Amino acid sequence: MTFEQASDLLTQWTKGPALLRHAHTVSYVMRVYARRFGEDEEVWSITGLLHDADYEKYPDQHPNIIVNHLNGIGETEIAYAISAHYTKWGNPATSLLDKALLACDELTGFIVACSQVRPEGFTGMKAKSVIKKLKQKSFAAKVDREEIRIGAELLEIPLNEHIDFIIEALQEYEIKAND
Repeated sequence: MTFEQASDLLTQWTKGPALLRHAHTVSYVMRVYARRFGEDEEVWSITGLLHDADYEKYPDQHPNIIVNHLNGIGETEIAYAISAHYTKWGNPATSLLDKALLACDELTGFIVACSQVRPEGFTGMKAKSVIKKLKQKSFAAKVDREEIRIGAELLEIPLNEHIDFIIEALQEYEIKAND
């Protein structure tokens, strides 16, 4: 599967701008992490792009629809990572791809939410302020803080470093998106 094919699939099933933005930001963060780890940037980016592709259209069946579709076209590595991107689903994150998606999904969304309440957005944002917001249970209350903790542990990267890495990736993404 190419990134273009993945993007077409995403837009067939997802119309909401917030969920599309989330898909693209997670995709970009995954691409940058792939580069850091020396992994396949296209595969990692597609995994991030499609991780919630079925959520809007099939919320009660998420992630089974996208996982079954990907398995059906032979994209088993991507399918499994998507099936494991939330620990409560019971599929252990075993590969580096699985762990990275789990580690990046909730946290990327949370960092984007943090940027939206700052006049300067991502500019000047540091892990310390994000961690402070994480402790504030009323802020972005639906974000599962335990998933964020587990994700950083699975990647074996201290949470503050993981947050700073994602912030830098999102700053880069925002610059590219505005060019």
